[in-house]
Amino acid sequence: MEERIRKAVQGVLGEIAFTVERPLGPSHGDYATNAALAAAKQLGKNPREVADSLAMTLRKKLGDSVANVDVAGPGFVNITLSRDVVTFAVAEADAKGSEWGKGRREERKRVMIEYTQPNPFKEMHIGHLMSNTIGEAVSRLVESQGARVARANYQGDVGPHVAKALWGLQKARITEPTTAGEIGAAYVTGAQAYESDVAAKAEIDALNVLVYAGTDASLMALWRKGREISLAAFEDLYRVLGTKFDFYFFESEAAEPGLRVVQDGALKGVFEKSESAIVYHAEKKGGHTLVFVTSRGTPTYEAKELGLAFLKEERWPSDCSIVTTSTEQIGHFNTVLAALHELAPLLGAKTTHVAHGFLRLTTGKMSSREGNVITAAGFIADIIKKASEKNPDPLIAEQVAIGAIKYMILRQAPGSDIIFDPEKSFSLEGDSGPYLQYALVRAKSVLQKAGETSANGAPREPYVLERLIVHFPEIVARAAKELSPNLLTTYLTELAGEWNAFYAKEQIIGGEHEAYKLVLARAFVNTMQNGLTLLGIPLPERM
Repeated sequence: MEERIRKAVQGVLGEIAFTVERPLGPSHGDYATNAALAAAKQLGKNPREVADSLAMTLRKKLGDSVANVDVAGPGFVNITLSRDVVTFAVAEADAKGSEWGKGRREERKRVMIEYTQPNPFKEMHIGHLMSNTIGEAVSRLVESQGARVARANYQGDVGPHVAKALWGLQKARITEPTTAGEIGAAYVTGAQAYESDVAAKAEIDALNVLVYAGTDASLMALWRKGREISLAAFEDLYRVLGTKFDFYFFESEAAEPGLRVVQDGALKGVFEKSESAIVYHAEKKGGHTLVFVTSRGTPTYEAKELGLAFLKEERWPSDCSIVTTSTEQIGHFNTVLAALHELAPLLGAKTTHVAHGFLRLTTGKMSSREGNVITAAGFIADIIKKASEKNPDPLIAEQVAIGAIKYMILRQAPGSDIIFDPEKSFSLEGDSGPYLQYALVRAKSVLQKAGETSANGAPREPYVLERLIVHFPEIVARAAKELSPNLLTTYLTELAGEWNAFYAKEQIIGGEHEAYKLVLARAFVNTMQNGLTLLGIPLPERM
């Protein structure tokens, strides 16, 4: 309906920039547009006069689809849908089941989305939960619009952090590490020694070069073992989080093509040499001057990012490549993208960067170098333990805990920092994942108790709940287009609130319009269930 309104407005006012959106409250109708205000500036007319004329024309163009079109404030036009249109949308939400809310505007488009990116030889920390949660939700949203999505994970299995972990293992005389925690502790040892001991720093730098060379048999055996254990621990977490990747890329395989790309670029004048290193200047393009190849001849993170871009295109050609990283890497990524635009303009043009903030606790920022990092596994286990206080079933406790974590991340815009409040995250009074899950469980319970009902019509005036359900496909489409899961999260929170108000006020089973209320309940269940699934939030059967 939003698109139909937009086309009707354009038919009257032509190609102007305007919005069609849901008003702040149901008393203002189902849609509002500022088109008259936007057009008045160009036409040199009074906005209210333009709005009156637009409202009159929209009444004719939209016909029986609308119950009312009126003008509010300085020139906003509010549109209220007819009872028939609302009833049809509720019936559609009921009938379509898991297909309700899906679109086709990105059909036949191929999109690769890279997210999570934990580094082997370190334990996954709670910052990676930000990337995983946002990346998975974005993937599902883009898929919902008909695109074919490939989920990619890029992991740093070579580089200084690996050398630090290997050095720590060697100093502890560990040749057969057995757990990710053991390897993480070795990394902390190496990282601290690197900062405080000149001799240790030289040894670790030498190990870094040897890992890239791959010629030391015993060192590479330790490297392979450590990598294997780290990756297995990551997979355990992906299963809990509901993520399954299609492609895994590693810095060890991106290093050689990245080095080659930079060396070729240096010959073409894209990069320049500086004291035996190769650098790129991007100050005029929103980035910084960064080293892409060190004076020792090893590729930096930036060079490997370039190699990765070409590897992605080689393995799975796409129409769009989306990369998630933390906000602290915005400047770094701007530099990488600037270089990519010069080296391969088409590849650079289709690459989009989505930055995510930090997940913080009351203890403040963490540092894996200092050893005070909060691991993802430990954090999830703590939240599951808290959830089990009210949900003794292990599966339900895990589903509620994951819902609590993901909701707190997704309720904010992707670039925002999150301060996780354990108490608030489990609230059943609103603004939490369990609040949404409980609304769904409650609605399913009503449907399970319902028996046979005779057909009866809808009430004359639509409930606020059904007027809200009408907007679900548009909200999903907008969240997918803007790569902003928070838009859907906000909508579902409002939807859960309206269901709870409807449940408290209306007698569903045995009340007036029982059959229609049950259709509406099923429409709510499908809407909430599909919305939570798009966000990657589990669907418990009971709570």
